[in-house]
Amino acid sequence: MNFKKSILVSMAAAFLLAGCMGSTDEVEEFNKPALHWYKKIGDSISKNNMDKADAYYISLKSEHMRSPLMPTAMNMLANAHMVQEEYLLANYYLDEYNKRYGEERTREYTDFLKLKASFLGVRDVYKDQKLIMDSISNANKYLMRYPGSEYAPLVNTILIRLHMSQYLLNENIAALYDRTGKEEAGKIYRAKNKGSVVDLADITPPKQGIIGMVFD
Repeated sequence: MNFKKSILVSMAAAFLLAGCMGSTDEVEEFNKPALHWYKKIGDSISKNNMDKADAYYISLKSEHMRSPLMPTAMNMLANAHMVQEEYLLANYYLDEYNKRYGEERTREYTDFLKLKASFLGVRDVYKDQKLIMDSISNANKYLMRYPGSEYAPLVNTILIRLHMSQYLLNENIAALYDRTGKEEAGKIYRAKNKGSVVDLADITPPKQGIIGMVFD
């Protein structure tokens, strides 16, 4: 079981436990129409209660796997988690959507949302180096797969921001090695920037992180 799926399993278990520990006045819900669960999901999202929204999705999925409301619910939850800056869960729902309903005409949008979620998921350029590299690779793949996409300008902006982050990271590490008398190690990191699509002269280091600026 991967990490994203384990999050939902844990939430489902927590929701069931909360139901068992609730007051006797509460009635456990099950065997409800798909529309019931769908409305519960929407109501929970509107109240910013994403734990309940996820739990209601699990009920919808387990009781009405083939409901025509499923794809809309997945997209709704993916976008809601993105608003809440819960990017791993947003990607989980987008992966589920692509796996079950992905077609060429819809994948262009969902693949863009996945790229956006990964991009915004970069919290710390020092800790998230692999995520930055993966996001650069996925952005290049997106542009190759959808060359005429209406989202291409945003993807190109994401790509430049990621390259800038990677460039500044290498420069900062190199400078740190220089200050500690390890010039040879510093040269290794500066050499990584020689093939970069950006140059230090093109970058104005921001007062805040340059990752989220694209969608601010």
